[in-house]
Amino acid sequence: MLRVMTWNIRTGGEDRGDPQRLGRVVEVVREQRPDLLALQELRNFRRAGRLERFAEAVGLRPYLARSSFGQPVAVLVRPPGRAVVAAPVRRPFHHAAQRVVVPTDAGDLTVIGTHLHPFSGGRRRREAGWLAAAVRAGGERVLVMGDLNSLDPWTDHAERVGSLAPRYRGRHLDGGRVDTRAVARLHDEAGLQDLYLTAGPPGEGCTVPTSHGGAEFTAMRLDYLLGTPAVAASTRFCGVLRGGRAESASDHYPVSAELDLNFA
Repeated sequence: MLRVMTWNIRTGGEDRGDPQRLGRVVEVVREQRPDLLALQELRNFRRAGRLERFAEAVGLRPYLARSSFGQPVAVLVRPPGRAVVAAPVRRPFHHAAQRVVVPTDAGDLTVIGTHLHPFSGGRRRREAGWLAAAVRAGGERVLVMGDLNSLDPWTDHAERVGSLAPRYRGRHLDGGRVDTRAVARLHDEAGLQDLYLTAGPPGEGCTVPTSHGGAEFTAMRLDYLLGTPAVAASTRFCGVLRGGRAESASDHYPVSAELDLNFA
């Protein structure tokens, strides 16, 4: 059984007033022991040795995609898992997308960790199109993990978007309507299924905000695990990790799933 997890750790786990936050991120990852981990907002992780020290602390091998405009992302793999392919999705994402292919007992699994545009729904939709093309090229088993900064098209979000402060509300509107185009495009063009809807507990699975903060959020789901039908069929559980150190390690909660697959 493979445990997979995605987490936006907010500005590399660093705050001016809270120098211990990255340590809490490490503790949560150690407790959860994911086999495949997608991380977003890795500010300063390009500093010499920083990514490597983090990876060693949590027992994973890191594969980083740099960002030209925003913050890097990474996919990390727990040995004995191994990456036979590891490379960024080479498009001008605001942040980045990293693709890693790992062999499993059911065949290769392509994992894409990403973070979509935080401010513009139109740019998120464009980035989702680039991801959809990567998914179609990725084979039968593809898992997309990350902060998509987008609401899903299967839920009525009007009330929660309306409760946002005006300066943040526009991030989630398209011509006055709630903008769900990024997730919808991944579903429609790449055939991806929402693993939380497939195997999560009843409820909407909100991933922001934590008790750490997040003034730009109301209770909403922005972080996703999406899989092709073969991946969805192998998903045994999917949930949002709340409580404990996860409340103060970031403004996003981690999202985790268990797949009926094993490293080959």
